[in-house]
Amino acid sequence: MNPLDPNRLPVHLAVIMDGNGRWAQQRMLKRVIGHQRGAETVKMVVEQASLLGIKYLTLFAFSSENWSRPALEVRALMTLLKKYIRQETGRMMRKNIRYNVIGNRSELPEDVNETLDEAIRKTADNSGMVLTLALSYGGRQELCRAAEQLVEDAVAGRISSKNINTEIFESYLDTGGLPDPDFLIRTSGEMRISNFLLWQLAYTELYFTETNWPDFTISELHKALADFQSRERRFGKTGDQIAQRGTLLNA
Repeated sequence: MNPLDPNRLPVHLAVIMDGNGRWAQQRMLKRVIGHQRGAETVKMVVEQASLLGIKYLTLFAFSSENWSRPALEVRALMTLLKKYIRQETGRMMRKNIRYNVIGNRSELPEDVNETLDEAIRKTADNSGMVLTLALSYGGRQELCRAAEQLVEDAVAGRISSKNINTEIFESYLDTGGLPDPDFLIRTSGEMRISNFLLWQLAYTELYFTETNWPDFTISELHKALADFQSRERRFGKTGDQIAQRGTLLNA
């Protein structure tokens, strides 16, 4: 495999980590074992993304819809999440990585929120990669929360409805202050975005792999990133316009 071009990596990489339960069921194991193995893959991807110089990594860790799963599995996921955050905060400090969380945190257990708050506080001054965990997150729910706050501010006179544009609306999203993802990876063969970052993925390059998340390796990650580097991102422009802009920039 050809080496990656460090100048053409995504600034913001987003990942839908799918297939933990499927991986476990294929091996006649409990689903929680799949989630535990998936947590090891998370560690690898976080470390690799940081080493490669990717500035933002957003992981879809637990969706708004995941609350409907069996209570035992949800409790196990919350326990695993808390354990991961506690164990990895030290590594985040050594790697200069900053924690961030998006989603409806009011639905998370109190002890999980306390653990998240501590990790966010400890890593707040880190200047390296921003690791965002999407927890109790849903794209439609996020848009509704943003619209609700925007209406409240307009009614209170803090903002004029005549001044509302895409930039202002984006500032009300959970991801306010973060750039939109350049590249989205989804594992396990499902070819949909599942209510993830509906606004932010407007011009994101999408990549789907059959590999279940626990089996997603460094090689798989590099293969995906190489695919990203093979694409021409036009943002509504023509290929000739993009080529001309590149020529002018290199002149």
